Amino acid sequence: MIINISDTELLLSFVEEMADLGYKYAAYNSDQVTDSDTLEFFRNPLDTKEYCLVMTNDAEYFESVPVFQLAVDLNAVLQSGIDISENEAMELKGFAERERERKEFFENNLNTETMNQKNLEYLKDQLKYTGFGETFETDLKEKMLKGDKDFKITHNGIMNNSLPNKDSLTVELNFKKSDQSDMYFFNSYHVNLQKEDNKPGLEQTFYINKDNNITMKEAYNLMEGRSVNKDLRSKDGEVYNAWISMNFKETDTNGNFKLNQYHQNYGYNLEAALEKHSIKELKTPQYKEDLMNSLKKGNVQSVTFVVGGEERKQFVEANPQFKTVKVYDSSMQRINDRESKDQKKSESESHTVSKDVKRGQNTDPDSETDNTNNKPKKKQGKSI
Repeated sequence: MIINISDTELLLSFVEEMADLGYKYAAYNSDQVTDSDTLEFFRNPLDTKEYCLVMTNDAEYFESVPVFQLAVDLNAVLQSGIDISENEAMELKGFAERERERKEFFENNLNTETMNQKNLEYLKDQLKYTGFGETFETDLKEKMLKGDKDFKITHNGIMNNSLPNKDSLTVELNFKKSDQSDMYFFNSYHVNLQKEDNKPGLEQTFYINKDNNITMKEAYNLMEGRSVNKDLRSKDGEVYNAWISMNFKETDTNGNFKLNQYHQNYGYNLEAALEKHSIKELKTPQYKEDLMNSLKKGNVQSVTFVVGGEERKQFVEANPQFKTVKVYDSSMQRINDRESKDQKKSESESHTVSKDVKRGQNTDPDSETDNTNNKPKKKQGKSI
């Protein structure tokens, strides 16, 4: 992207405003100087890609960039100390990358103590956002000071997901030193899930990467056989949405269970699947949104079913493979789909009967009023 240096501050402000409004991608003409009037913003990658294809011709070529990356590059220009009053064209991406490399070079030449502190904070953030909390600082410092090529930290916990069971988790967090520097990286974590019934523990390794991380809670839900909804990135850098679940019948070369993916084109509509059931929370927008968000994380969620005018606590979970939701009673016993449909039918019939009764209360069978025109009927004489 080519910009005018003097437009940097204005462009950054505009891009941040569009990001706040929910726009995630920006398209631009790569052969012209870009300003706030020539940028086009989109909320999803498919619309962005289609726009660039339509606009590109023999004379012009359109490209796109994630809005957050555009903001980072513009901020790099401002932080570089360059005179932004200059009315001069600049290739933004190249300048920003060179500035980041320059900054990284100086940072890499800081003293070891400073570098270790930065590395420590980085690892703490990785652990925090992967769902392991903020309690590992002492262990990390101790392991990093030893300078080993790699090390592990063991984490134990109980997961019950608001349900009666209490599953025991043993997690090994795996860290490895870079071959090019003294920086350590959080590479993966290995989970052993032990059920209360003392059966052999279920094991799986989850790998940490920039775009497709699975949090500890999501990992637990996957190992429990549930499905998780994620925004993922392909090898080509394309962002897509999919439901993922664990395939317990197949393993890869590392002994891990394979993950099934049900892409957005598979046609699973969680909202429509929920609305086939008589769930009270669906009638309140905020409760409905909270319910759907929880199910997308792979949770089993407590809900209120209304059957025959009576409220009943039950549980639901997403079931993308069969485009439904699984329903459980208050004791977490599975309710089959036929029974759940009968509940919905019962509630519908209850509403119908209620309306009929209400209408009936306004109708006296002995009344001599003609309901057709609300005029009194003439009494019929009896014949002798």
